[in-house]
Amino acid sequence: MLTEHSDFRPAMESFFHAYMAFTAKPDEILAKRGLARVHHRILFFIARRPGLSVKELLASLGVTKQAINMPLRQLIEMDLVATCADHQDKRIKRLKLSLEGQHLESSLHKEQVRLLERAIAATGKEAVNGWLKMNQEMARVES
Repeated sequence: MLTEHSDFRPAMESFFHAYMAFTAKPDEILAKRGLARVHHRILFFIARRPGLSVKELLASLGVTKQAINMPLRQLIEMDLVATCADHQDKRIKRLKLSLEGQHLESSLHKEQVRLLERAIAATGKEAVNGWLKMNQEMARVES
């Protein structure tokens, strides 16, 4: 069991390798289209919240408009993401996935779900609940 005096390097190494496994297949799928992990993150959040604004996307990703401008523009130019003006404020751009964007995001999602399902089957519900709490706490601390 890890304590405040533990060497966290084994846990950090495990986390690093788990993240590599979690992103490997999606990265491969994206690379075939000339896309990268940043594009995946954009697709993921738009899929979770269709109609979100660019400002809301920036907040979800925790990045600046400058950092997201080019990858978002590429997704729009590739017809993976569609934009429309907000009904009440025409200055606000609303984002949603095109049909092709939905298919791509779904294939990326399925690969990651497959990996999670295997891990859950091997570790059980208690381990999953602990893992979720750990991730939520790390996200809370860093926010």
